[in-house]
Amino acid sequence: MKTLEDYLRPTQEGLFKRLQKMFAENAIWKPGCFLLVPGESPALLIAHLDTVHQEQVKAICASEGGNILMSPQGIGGDDRCGVYGIVKVHEASEIKPWLLFTCDEEIGARGARAFCESFRAGLLPKELDDLKMLIELDRKGKNYAVYYGCDNPEFEAYITEKGFQTQYGSFSDISILAPELEVAAVNLSCGYYHPHTTCEYINRRQLKAVVKKVVGMVSDAAKPDFPKYEYMEAYWRFGGYGGYYGFPYDYSEEYKKGLTGAEIPKDVPGEEQEVYEELLDLYDPVELGDYWKKYGIKGIRNLYRYEYGAG
Repeated sequence: MKTLEDYLRPTQEGLFKRLQKMFAENAIWKPGCFLLVPGESPALLIAHLDTVHQEQVKAICASEGGNILMSPQGIGGDDRCGVYGIVKVHEASEIKPWLLFTCDEEIGARGARAFCESFRAGLLPKELDDLKMLIELDRKGKNYAVYYGCDNPEFEAYITEKGFQTQYGSFSDISILAPELEVAAVNLSCGYYHPHTTCEYINRRQLKAVVKKVVGMVSDAAKPDFPKYEYMEAYWRFGGYGGYYGFPYDYSEEYKKGLTGAEIPKDVPGEEQEVYEELLDLYDPVELGDYWKKYGIKGIRNLYRYEYGAG
């Protein structure tokens, strides 16, 4: 597979098989769950193979010049951009990073959970203990960084110095992987927009730019004096299905009680709960809850239109 389009068309199963062949020399895998490629640089790059779209990509529409890509079936940049991106980082790196491709992130991070089970059982290389940072390419937009439950200020400062701006998110594979491996992790933007909709599109130049930055970070990690960034748990408490939700200590008890196990405030009307739930795929629950308190139904609807082009 040479082009981005080659990564967009296969099913999850088909892409898994192609990656098996590509890295057959030293890859470790559990069929239908994960594929791990050992490396020399102590940086683990992560992306997931599944998308939310029910149809396999058949037609790909490109802008003049080919920079913007879309598909009537849903282009699947979330997270085929990440899969393509970490492969390209691997190819461009003189000292190769570790790679982890996971399955079924969109339905509860099944692949990441299977990886953690194998790690705890001692079935994976001991060298994973020497990792210095985890980098996931599974975030929309350009130059954003999300840390979820990891709160290592020195690591965040390092990522910020590379030109990334901190944002908040609700869940991704590193929410599971970072605390298990006890290594700081970040999820970086990789040039896709309006995820989980057929309006999703990919900005190829932005994807190329993040690949270049991550190549530099992989090179940094290989230097003897590069620090090991440890996972430091954020100051909020965690819970909820399949991931994290947090209540910073300075939020009122009344507000805390307003969030249900599904992370939807109780005063959101029934007809708006589906819209709110979809926005939780993109925003930290506390951030979104604060937005709801300030702007109400009109603000949530406008935010939905901005993100999904509908609503």
